[in-house]
Amino acid sequence: MSVSIFDLLNRFHGRLYDYSPPKVLFRKGDPVEHLFLVLSGEVRLARFLENGDEIVLQRAGPNSVLAEASLFSHYYHCDAVCHQDAQVKMIRKHDVEAHLADNNQMALSLAAHLAREVQATRQRAEILRLRTVAERLDAWIAWHDGVLPEKGNWRVIALEIGVSPEALYREIAQRR
Repeated sequence: MSVSIFDLLNRFHGRLYDYSPPKVLFRKGDPVEHLFLVLSGEVRLARFLENGDEIVLQRAGPNSVLAEASLFSHYYHCDAVCHQDAQVKMIRKHDVEAHLADNNQMALSLAAHLAREVQATRQRAEILRLRTVAERLDAWIAWHDGVLPEKGNWRVIALEIGVSPEALYREIAQRR
């Protein structure tokens, strides 16, 4: 049985931090010196447009790696902003790089993790290219094994499929 990249990285020595919204962990252009594990709460990777709109690139929730692609970059390409109270573990990038060079299991786990992230990103891109709320919701439900979560989580779905929460609520109401 393979070990998740989160579990492998969580074995590294790191510093624990507790953050509250809207704490910024790093900004676009900052040098990449650490890898971040979200132990609880939510941290988002985002880019902000000139008009103030936010484009969310990742929602890192409990037991997830934040901005893992930054391991292969010198500078961050977006901002990391705490969205919910979160506990985050910071691991030195250099420590991870050194361990990857000598550890096939970790390298394979990271490759598998990144491949799953590419698949998920492609799925999100496919959903976003659909024109109607109904089509996007159908695709999202199909991707999530036909299960629509409880009402309290619908706002997150709206963000993921690129529609307003109100439009999503109307679509779900029409189906009931």
